[in-house]
Amino acid sequence: MTLQERIQLMVSLGQYMTGQDPAWLAAQEKAYRDNAWFIPEFIHTAVQNLAGKMLQEDALRAWAAQYGVTDEPAKPATVGIVMAGNIPLVGFHDFLSVFLSGHAMVIKTSSKDQVLIKHLAAKLYEWEVTVQNQVSFAEQLKGCDAYIATGSNNTGRYFEYYFGKYPHIIRRNRSSVALLDGTETTAELEALAQDIQLYFGLGCRNITQLYVPEGYDFLPLLDILRKYEHFMEFHKYKHNYDYHLALLIMGNKYYMNNDSVIFTENSSPFSPVSQVHYQFYTDRQAVLQELQAHADIQCLVGHGLTPFGQAQEPGLTDYADGVDTMQFLQSLNR
Repeated sequence: MTLQERIQLMVSLGQYMTGQDPAWLAAQEKAYRDNAWFIPEFIHTAVQNLAGKMLQEDALRAWAAQYGVTDEPAKPATVGIVMAGNIPLVGFHDFLSVFLSGHAMVIKTSSKDQVLIKHLAAKLYEWEVTVQNQVSFAEQLKGCDAYIATGSNNTGRYFEYYFGKYPHIIRRNRSSVALLDGTETTAELEALAQDIQLYFGLGCRNITQLYVPEGYDFLPLLDILRKYEHFMEFHKYKHNYDYHLALLIMGNKYYMNNDSVIFTENSSPFSPVSQVHYQFYTDRQAVLQELQAHADIQCLVGHGLTPFGQAQEPGLTDYADGVDTMQFLQSLNR
């Protein structure tokens, strides 16, 4: 396939994803049945963001041109992709990157998120049978020329052991932080609430920790977060809330809550589902420099940083862990 043919297939896929084809709607329903964290509104949000931010022809053309992508790679390679499964279609950007580059891929999906990506690949096979030569799936990845693997810190060590001798990108646990200054508007706090609670907070771009100035008033944000009280209707979320609230009570630790989310002071950027950590600061510039150098932080939200409400709307060049996937793929040609 030529580059333009690959781009056009992705544009068509974006149109399909935002459409109402019965087979696609059935796939989304099955994805929810198989994983109760993937509620319909979250699948819809993920699909709309991907189609709107990544599957537009002009954006894809510009992205390919930026890296000098050609019709055929100079040295065609097979790239093994190990996908995560924390939010719907979380591995789609890797899929898109390899597809656009012209390299072939073998995908190992997460058991938590295999329905949607396999359905979309099957749709591509229908439209262009030769896609089967470029996109395939396997339970074990062997014999690939390069690897892109996403997982936890524990699985990262496993990936290093098995894939370390090949060209690779290995991603580990990441989370995101908001740096507040106390001047945020109601609209900005509403957008921040979405950054916190979208996907139940399971994404690496969800805000799990707040840095706030001394004396910060949490009540406006807690009040706004009440809009997510319906999350308590989902037993998985409620179980997490009840469990972590009990731990704080038994540990005699200070916390604030609004019956759907818990705030507690903690230095870790990793917080459990239903809980948000916070830290106080006195010198914004000093804490900003510290956070920008923090290896575990995926995204920083705040004034002059990633805008409120856009943490979970990455574009084509917002690479996970700050590692340029397309540059890596192009390096395989040398």
